[in-house]
Amino acid sequence: MKLKETFVFFVVKWANHEVTQSRHKVSQSFIYFAELEVENMIEPFNDEYFMKKAFAEALQAFEEGEIPVGAVVVSKGKIIARAHNLTETLNDVTAHAEMQAITAAANLLGGKYLNDCTLYVTLEPCVMCAGALAWAQIGKIVYGASDEKRGYQRLATKAPHPKTEIVGGILETECRELMLEFFKTKR
Repeated sequence: MKLKETFVFFVVKWANHEVTQSRHKVSQSFIYFAELEVENMIEPFNDEYFMKKAFAEALQAFEEGEIPVGAVVVSKGKIIARAHNLTETLNDVTAHAEMQAITAAANLLGGKYLNDCTLYVTLEPCVMCAGALAWAQIGKIVYGASDEKRGYQRLATKAPHPKTEIVGGILETECRELMLEFFKTKR
C-alpha cells in the first residue's frame, strides 16, 4: 500500500506542476491508470505462494508414509512455522499438521494467541484442528482441498473462531490429487 500512495503522490505532484490546464484531463487519466496498474501488480507472497510451501510439507509427509497434509503459519509475510502430519511417526492421533504448526508458531512467538497469523494447510481442518485453531484465535485459515468425510465444515461449522477469515480451494486440485494418490498406494 505504501508503494501505491508514494507513487500516486508523485504522479499527482508532477501533474499539478508540470502540465498545463488543457492537458490536465489527460494527466488525470494517467493518474487513474497508474493507480490501477500498481493495485493490480502481482503480489509475490500471496495465498498461492504460501500454499505451495504447505504443499511441499505435504510431499514430505507422503515420502515418510504419513497422510500427506502439510501446513505453514505466516506472520507479517514470513513463514514462522512449518509442519506436516506425524501421526504414524509419533504414534499420536493428535499429531496433525495443523497441531504441529500451531505449537511451533506459538512457541516462536512466545504466546498462545495467533491473531495476526495465517495458517495455510493442504486439507480442510478436522474438528479437532478447527477447535485448536479457534482457541489459538488464528486470524486466517487458508486450505487447499475440502475434506468431505472429516472436515469441520461437514461436522462442526461453528468450530473456528468467529473472527477467523477462512479461504478454501487454493491449489485444490493438486492437494486433492496428492491425497488420492496416497490412499491409492495404501489400498
